[in-house]
Amino acid sequence: METEALANGDAVPTVHPPNPPARLNDHLAESLRLEHQLMRVPFEHLKKSMRTSNRTVEKEMNAVMSGVAEAAQKDMSKEEAVQHLNSLVSRLQGLKRKLDESNKSEQLQVQRCRARLDHLTVLRAENQQEWNNIRVNRILVDYMLRLSYYDTAMKLAENSAIQDLVDVNVFMDAKKVVECLQNRDCAPALAWCAENKSKLKKVKSKLEFQLRLQEFIELVRVDHSMDAIQYARKHLAPWVSTNMKELQHAMATLAFRSNTDCATYKALEEMAKKNNGKVICPRTSLVCEFKDLSKAYIS
Repeated sequence: METEALANGDAVPTVHPPNPPARLNDHLAESLRLEHQLMRVPFEHLKKSMRTSNRTVEKEMNAVMSGVAEAAQKDMSKEEAVQHLNSLVSRLQGLKRKLDESNKSEQLQVQRCRARLDHLTVLRAENQQEWNNIRVNRILVDYMLRLSYYDTAMKLAENSAIQDLVDVNVFMDAKKVVECLQNRDCAPALAWCAENKSKLKKVKSKLEFQLRLQEFIELVRVDHSMDAIQYARKHLAPWVSTNMKELQHAMATLAFRSNTDCATYKALEEMAKKNNGKVICPRTSLVCEFKDLSKAYIS
């Protein structure tokens, strides 16, 4: 506190405006500290796209260079040389198209990263209420997407102008995979597993194994036993060391059909008799009618 002298010689203290409460600054900092997930999704997508592009360029350029070296060593006629070079040019043009598509995806993720950084940097004490309102809308959009209210979530994001602050595209991609699974098509889910193989391995996920097992079951269901055996040798054999019990149960479906009298493989029918025709999935607790059952469950 400083003092000023009045005309009569008396001294009075000079009052300065109070500093912002430390608690308020701490609250703002804590709010930002909770937002690390906001940046994670677009940043991870950007890294993934760049890694894919780098691998594609390396693969295609190595193939082209090998083709050029091969052409230089061979004694080709003029027509053969032109045809060979045209094939290499076509390959490079295909690479360019892939890179153009990848660049569009990367620019989109960069735009989202920039929008989210701008959103985080504008948080101040004077606009905290407005910032919190945007956060609430973001949370609502995320919540509705997780509950499969896709149209409502997209309308809220559009009306609130927060499209770059929410991850609608991630949930829409997941929606396509789920719909394919409901139609007994595991291909999109397996493609996703291939793209994220390293991360799935890191967390010791069994998702790919469960998908492969379901594809095997679907082959057995339509009575394609030889195809099922070949599929098991190719895709299920690598899982023997870690999932032997599940594989043994699955292999038994080749011998025990749906009309079997074996108690172990007649469990669903017995469960339905005890529950007025209803079957309860032991994993998800989903209840459905036995007569409408369309998915194979292995006990």
